[in-house]
Amino acid sequence: MGKDKEIKRVEIVVYGIVQGVFFRANTRDVATKLGLRGIVRNLHDGSVEIIAEGNEEDLCELISFAKKGPPSAKVYDINIEWKNPQEDLPFFKITY
Repeated sequence: MGKDKEIKRVEIVVYGIVQGVFFRANTRDVATKLGLRGIVRNLHDGSVEIIAEGNEEDLCELISFAKKGPPSAKVYDINIEWKNPQEDLPFFKITY
């Protein structure tokens, strides 16, 4: 198996105007099209958390989306942490 197909995990927290603007639904749609597994959810501080696993190229596309979000969002900051994959995530879904 090539290195680009190696499963990786990324945990992202997106700060800004990211709740109530369809950020989670758009993230789920992008991640699903990329074939990623994971979850997206609102956090109590107004940010959105994304946990995803897949190949690095697809995860980088998801990160690019998260940096801007859907048109109605305003992303002010993003925290990205690469972790060891746990392969415990469902097909991409919104959790609460």
